[in-house]
Amino acid sequence: MENVEFTARPLERDAKIYVAGHRGLVGSAIWRKLEAEGFTNIVGRTSAELDLKDRVAVFEFFAREKPRYVVLAAAKVGGILANNTYPVDFLSENLQIQLNTMDAALEHGVERLLFLGSSCIYPKLAPQPLKEEYLLTGHLEPTNDAYAIAKIAGILQVQAVRRQYGKAWISAMPTNLYGPGDNFSPTGSHVLPALIRRYDEAVQDGVDTVVNWGTGSPLREFLHVNDMASACLFLLENYDGPEQVNVGVGTDVSIREVAEIVAAAVGYTGAIEWDASKPDGTPRKLMDVSRLTEAGWKAQIGLREGIEETVAWFRAHRDSFRA
Repeated sequence: MENVEFTARPLERDAKIYVAGHRGLVGSAIWRKLEAEGFTNIVGRTSAELDLKDRVAVFEFFAREKPRYVVLAAAKVGGILANNTYPVDFLSENLQIQLNTMDAALEHGVERLLFLGSSCIYPKLAPQPLKEEYLLTGHLEPTNDAYAIAKIAGILQVQAVRRQYGKAWISAMPTNLYGPGDNFSPTGSHVLPALIRRYDEAVQDGVDTVVNWGTGSPLREFLHVNDMASACLFLLENYDGPEQVNVGVGTDVSIREVAEIVAAAVGYTGAIEWDASKPDGTPRKLMDVSRLTEAGWKAQIGLREGIEETVAWFRAHRDSFRA
């Protein structure tokens, strides 16, 4: 039985809040949101300044800084190829990051901690849309099971801290995220940033036909990272419970539709073709977000608007993506 006391209220804007992973896609968006909301004591460290796999260094950091709140957005992440090729790295490094950060946070009295996971925690063949209670009800997708197991361990650690120590710590699981600060690498990016780069380069190079992998029929859900940051602050101020909370928009679109929106956003007017000999991946992956909706939050940024904003950000930073 839990003995957790929590009262929904605004976080104190002058209290110290540590954002682990503040240079990443999610962490940087959370940092921007906190600044915009008037937080004046936000703490972050790059991986060069603080290696979260170094247990001694992490404990020394918490002893010195003593944050009141923590958002654990740091993780080793990658696409399907990286996950499938380096499962040991994804399992070991993520477990170390999580254990060290949460153990140190517990020892040094962190009042409120938000752990961020991934929708890949759910079983490969779970019914759609994915509900929170489907966790641990079936086999995982084999290509990223090591990463998923690490994230599941993080959820269980949050639950264990709640049960044993009565801390009002929580977990949230985002759907597919995109936006400013995304990874646009040709080999390591996810589908939406990959499409943005592909179509933008087609415009730059005057290409009149773009060929995409698969049939374009798989359905995917996309959440703008600024919405994710908004949801994180909402959860910290309003939600408490042992189960992870899904964060998404609750609707999905086909990859074909996404490609068409991206093409329009970058001004590409050539032909779009699909190579059906290439794999489509999972047919559908949609999150059930009714728990978050009922708590009082829903996404605000439409996909077309969000993609247009992301294209503008990509173009402003294009020179750094030329690798």
